Amino acid sequence: MTELQSLFENEMPILDRETDVWPAELLDELTDDRLGESPWWAIYTLPRREKELMRRLRVMEIPFYAPVIESRKRSPQGRIRKSFIPLFASYVFVQGDGEARRQALTSNCISRTIEVHETQRLVADLRQIRRLIQAAVPLLAESRIQAGTPVRVRSGPLMGVEGVVVRRQNKERLLVAVKFLQQGASLLLEDFQVEPI
Repeated sequence: MTELQSLFENEMPILDRETDVWPAELLDELTDDRLGESPWWAIYTLPRREKELMRRLRVMEIPFYAPVIESRKRSPQGRIRKSFIPLFASYVFVQGDGEARRQALTSNCISRTIEVHETQRLVADLRQIRRLIQAAVPLLAESRIQAGTPVRVRSGPLMGVEGVVVRRQNKERLLVAVKFLQQGASLLLEDFQVEPI
């Protein structure tokens, strides 16, 4: 067997998950007193440049968060391929003053920046999204928020997470939204007890 044949018969190596938050404690509740120190920006990147921007922001030591989820797809040959994709395509959230924003613009990865005026609401929404990702439950990206029953998870690792019940493919899901973007993520409700808010 040649080296080339061997390469195609074995699964190609998968890239590891990269850091999607820097510094690691950026969204910790202990940092609430620092929320007002610097504004937050929703940075809209050029297509497929989110990860490159995150790498550059980390080198520049500019705090950021861009939720990344695991995606599994089957190849035409039947193999399952795992990759890590941004939950919100083209968005990276940055905390920093005007100088940090100007520095980020030098990355050549940015299409536009939007200042966030409801910082506490945004950070609360991002914390909930982060909890969903850390719980390692299968998530589905939601690009449009729909009206439904607002609920709160009563127990388990996601206790306290708030969202809206939606129906997708004849199954009830909990939609947790980032209202600033009008987007979010959802998970199956069957494993969680919820109560109306």
